[in-house]
This record gives sequence, structure tokens and C-alpha cells, in this order.
Amino acid sequence: MAEVELAAGTVEYEDTGGDGPVLVFLHGLAMDSTVWRKVVPELAGDHRCVLPTLPLGGHRRPMRPDADLTLTGMASLVEEFLAALDLREVTLVVNDWGGPQLLISDRRCERIARVVLTSCEAFDNYPPGLPGRLVELTAKVPGGLRLMMSALLRVRALRRAPGGWGWMSKRPVPDEVMDGWFTPAARDSAIRRDLAKYAVSTPGKAELLAHAERMRGFDRPVLIAWASEDKIMPPEHADRLAELFTDARVVLIPDSYTLIPEDHPEPLAASIREFVSTTAS
Repeated sequence: MAEVELAAGTVEYEDTGGDGPVLVFLHGLAMDSTVWRKVVPELAGDHRCVLPTLPLGGHRRPMRPDADLTLTGMASLVEEFLAALDLREVTLVVNDWGGPQLLISDRRCERIARVVLTSCEAFDNYPPGLPGRLVELTAKVPGGLRLMMSALLRVRALRRAPGGWGWMSKRPVPDEVMDGWFTPAARDSAIRRDLAKYAVSTPGKAELLAHAERMRGFDRPVLIAWASEDKIMPPEHADRLAELFTDARVVLIPDSYTLIPEDHPEPLAASIREFVSTTAS
């Protein structure tokens, strides 16, 4: 893993290198970049794939105690990451976590050429569904996150529980992958501190909807790849998002929940490849 020093702290990332179009893959809460492990091999041959592990609970390097890890702060961290690596003409690929949409609403997109929104938070669906609300609630209870993350690490049956992580993917994520996601927050109080900062920072619904409305008219290409059976990110959000942008296309992925990179990586990778190739200037 490479590292880059940002204002919030040290962020680890993977970089396949190469001279092809740059794809930056972002993951969701209490995960890391391994959520893209099935997609990247399909694209790395002729694309440069960059995968930061964001301080969303699955990271191994705690951030500075005074780091701004609110929703707005995390979006700014993504912007800073792109600048620190001097990445240009980026295709920003998002799954589960919707925070980077704030860069669109604030028009902080100097380095972004196109965006792929893959079954993610949108409009006022923050935190999303029962899993998101559970993290938010436990973060507000002293010791809550430690108990929850430790339970997810030790009791593997909880990972497929209906209404929780079982609604994230139709197919079980391998235990060794989920162990990697949950171990940092289960064992390190500083990682839990970082996770809690984000989890309790959700703005009110009116502010969230205002952020979404400010995305209207964004004129760079947007691919909206959505799971048609998603139980956490409403499928109707795909068309609602498309209405906001002047150059948007919607692809529905069947037989999948939120983690399309886990359930159906091949069609997702193919959609990304076609999108990048057909929108290149």
C-alpha cells in the first residue's frame, strides 16, 4: 500500500499505474478498497486504477484527533487526495457512500472528468437504510461502536442478518474480506473515534436535499449504475439522479443488492469501460 499525507492524516491507497484513463474507486462505511477487488482486474490492463482507503472505519491508520471527518470534511478529503496525487481527467467511481456528490453540488470538480454513481446514498438517504441508522445510533452510545464492531468480527452469522449487512449483497462476502473491514474498528479506539465522527455528522434532511438540488445542471458525463433489487438505496433514486444531470445514462444491474462490485462485478466493469471509452474527449 502506498501512502499520502493529507490534512486529516495519512491515507493509504493502491495504484495500478499505467498511462490509461484514471479511475478512482471509493468505498463505503466500515469497508476498504477490497470491495473493488473483483472489478479492478477487469479494468487495470488499460486503465490506471487508484483506490484510497478512506477513514470510514475500515482504515488502519488513524486520522489526527482534530481531523474534520464530517460528511463535508470527507468530501474535501477526496478532493485533496486527487490534488495530492495530481490526478487529472479522473473518472470518480462511487459505491455505497454518497459523500463525493457534495463535490458536484459545490462545483469542486476541476480534476473530475466524469462520475460513476453505483448504488449509493443520495438525496436524503443518509445514513442509508437500517445498516446506516444502526451505525449512527451505536456511535451515539458510549461503547456502542466497540460492541457492534467486535460482534461483527466475532459472530459471523450477524454478517448475513436480514436488515443489516445481509442486505448489502445477495452473495456472502468472504469472511476474510469482512475480517479486514471490521478488525480496525473492533481493535483500535482511534479508528472508532474516526468512524464515530463521520457517523454522527449527518446533516438534516433539508440540507441534504439542498445539496442534491445544487447538483442540477452538472454537465459532465454521469453513469448511474444501480442495483434493481437494492433494499437500502431505493432503485427509483437512479432516475431521480439522472434528471439532475445534463449528460446522464442509467444502467440497472439485476440480481444484486447495494454492493454490485461484489454481486455482479463483470457487468459493472463492462459498463464502466464502455462509459469511459464513449465519453472520452
